[in-house]
Amino acid sequence: MVDRRTLLKSGLAATAVGASGILGTGVAHAIPSPRIYTCTEWSARPPAAPITVENHRPTYIVVHHTVDPGNVDDYSKAHAFWAARAIQNFHMDTRGWIDTGQQFTNSRGGYVMEGRHRSLEVLRGGTKHVQGANVGNHNSECIGIENEGLYSTEDVPGALWNSLVQLVAYMAQQYAIDPEFIKGHRDFNSTECPGQVLYDRLPELRDEVSRLLGYAARRSATTEWPLLKPGATGQRVLVAQRLLRDKGYNVPTDGVFGPSTKDAVRSFAAARGVPSATCYASANTDESGFLGADLWPLLTTDPHALKAQLATSR
Repeated sequence: MVDRRTLLKSGLAATAVGASGILGTGVAHAIPSPRIYTCTEWSARPPAAPITVENHRPTYIVVHHTVDPGNVDDYSKAHAFWAARAIQNFHMDTRGWIDTGQQFTNSRGGYVMEGRHRSLEVLRGGTKHVQGANVGNHNSECIGIENEGLYSTEDVPGALWNSLVQLVAYMAQQYAIDPEFIKGHRDFNSTECPGQVLYDRLPELRDEVSRLLGYAARRSATTEWPLLKPGATGQRVLVAQRLLRDKGYNVPTDGVFGPSTKDAVRSFAAARGVPSATCYASANTDESGFLGADLWPLLTTDPHALKAQLATSR
């Protein structure tokens, strides 16, 4: 039996597994490597320690937004290189990491850059991946792209979108990753990253990547854990409050994500040893007290039933 990774890497017709529903119909297309500027080209600092290369392909391609320096209007290559250096300096000097956290960086002008050293070399090989630091507790299975800007309420520039599509399609080809496994940072951690607007475009990104790979677009039936933030209201908040009360936290059951609910979520995360996995490229983002993908399953003994309940609640 031919699996989806073999199909994606070999370019065989997806109809070979059509009956299983893995990839649908269509013929795989070869995706050329986009222009990716190396660490040397943007004048990166050397890493502080040897880079870890995982002896397997990543499972997920993860989309982020940088938040800082915001939605600037400088779309030049010089600015893109400056942003890459600024992120590396922050990650090494403030976060204490050995190098840039993400494997790749995409500027608002559409310039794609290698993030962590060796990421491009290893991506081209297609059988291993560089371990980054961009998805809490999932770095051995994820390869991440930081997209310059803040996309909570504003859309991405066209140049950034186009380069993101090309980069993700190339990654999916190299690592034989089904477009279904293109995710946002919030699908793993309690963070708004990559911003609501960009997150809402991930189905479109999956469709575009499927088209470039030559497969019929298909929408996964998989549901993700919802993200609750202070100020949220509704049934999902009420569910969270009842679960927190079951864990011994004194919160109201009014369906309003107020200060006491935020404090309870923050305390619960600390008690369970879940670190704050905020937007890692930003020095100014405080997302403590957010309730998302890494906390919901810990609030219940039956995550599958809870996820199904939340999918029908608002």
